[in-house]
Amino acid sequence: MRDVATLGEALGWHGGLTLDYLLEAAHPTYIECNPRTVEPANAVASGVDLPGLQVQLSLGEHPAPTPPGRTGVRTHSALAVLLGTAAYSETRRAVAAEARRLLLRRGPYAGSQERLTPLVADPPSILPLALVATRALLPPAAATRLAERTVRRYAVTADAVAQLRAP
Repeated sequence: MRDVATLGEALGWHGGLTLDYLLEAAHPTYIECNPRTVEPANAVASGVDLPGLQVQLSLGEHPAPTPPGRTGVRTHSALAVLLGTAAYSETRRAVAAEARRLLLRRGPYAGSQERLTPLVADPPSILPLALVATRALLPPAAATRLAERTVRRYAVTADAVAQLRAP
């Protein structure tokens, strides 16, 4: 917690912030930092309204402590699954097999909820999902290029890091 407080104070940060880290021998190694709250749908599915809390905090309110979410709630993002499968397997067969598991809610998706493109609650979300699925199947490397172009548009460059480190 001390690391997060130090970072927040140094940046004068008062919004959402998400840190991904590995904890080894009680020492965190930070691997990603997002200046926003990520995966809020997973939290909401487990009973914690992170977006609502963030709005309250942004308005200067002091919400009551939030109880922990329900354990065992499982969610997934078909977009991320298909892009990841295409990137790591590089075969149409693997992408098609993973898409089948997603559609049939088998394997790791049994009992899991789709949060980014919930087709029943948000029918138009089929459009980005269909685009990614098509790109992942024809050929899988096209999905990887799509993901790389998307990340390049928002990723912090080495030059930006050097500028931040400069006095």
